[in-house]
Amino acid sequence: MSKLTSALAVLGLFATIICQAKPKNNTLAELPITIMPQNNAAIMGRKQVPILCYHQIRDWRPKDSKVAKDYIIPVASFKSHMKMLADAGYHTILPDQLYDYLTKGTPLPSKPIMLTFDDTDLDQFEVARPEMKKYGFKGVFFIMTVSIGKVKHYMSSQQIKQLSDEGNVIASHTWNHSNFKKLSTAKDWEIQLDKPTKKLEEITGKPVKYFAFPFGLWNEANLPQLHKRGFKLAFQLAEKRDSNDPLMTVRRILDSGYWSDKTLMNSIEHSF
Repeated sequence: MSKLTSALAVLGLFATIICQAKPKNNTLAELPITIMPQNNAAIMGRKQVPILCYHQIRDWRPKDSKVAKDYIIPVASFKSHMKMLADAGYHTILPDQLYDYLTKGTPLPSKPIMLTFDDTDLDQFEVARPEMKKYGFKGVFFIMTVSIGKVKHYMSSQQIKQLSDEGNVIASHTWNHSNFKKLSTAKDWEIQLDKPTKKLEEITGKPVKYFAFPFGLWNEANLPQLHKRGFKLAFQLAEKRDSNDPLMTVRRILDSGYWSDKTLMNSIEHSF
C-alpha cells in the first residue's frame, strides 16, 4: 500500500469516528452536561450569614390570629428593626455574594445580613422599599406569580421591575405557593418552576437564579429539580440544612411581629 493510500485510509477512519460521535440532530443541546460537585463539607463549615424573612408588613387587625402575627410585622416595628440594623453596622448582601462566599470563600462586608421578602405583598413595595432605601439596604423578593396584575394588595409587574431596576433581586416562589414537597409530575414542575421563572425573567430582563420554598417546606427527593433548572441557591426557614445539599437548603429566620429590637438582635446573634 502506498503512503498516499495509507494516509487516505487513516483520514477516512478518523472521519467515520467523528461522524458517529455527532448527535443525531447535529446540535450541542443533546450532548450531556457534567455539573461539577460542590464541596459540601467546606460550605457547611463556613459561618452562616444571618438571613431575615418577611411576609406582610402592616398593623395587626382584630381578626389576625396569634399564629398569623408571627408573619405580620407592624409598620412601626419594621421601621425600628431596620434602623436598629443600620445603627448596629449591618450591611445587606445579595444572593450572588452569598453564593460566592459559600462556594469560594469570597469575603463579605463586615456584619453581613440578608433581607428577604416572600409572597409579593404590596406592602413590601410601599413600606419596606422606602424604609430600606433610607439606609442603603437591598433585599431579595421571592415572587409568587399567580397574583401579578390580578389580585389587589399584591405587587404589579411594573413594581416588580422597579425593585429589580433599583438593585434588588427578584427570585422565584412558585406560581401559586404550592407545597414543594407535594410536587411530583413534569406538569407540576412546568407550572410551579418553569413558567414562573420565564415570567419573572420577561418582567425584569434578568435571569432568575434563586428560589424560596413556600411555607419553608422542602424534601431531599425534589431538590434535584432545582439543580436541573440552574438555581444556585434555595432558601427554607429555620430547619437544619441538608449536609448533602446545603446550597438548596439555606436557612432563614422570621422577623416575628412579636419581637422587639433586642429580641431580633439576640435571634440574629444566636440563630446563625
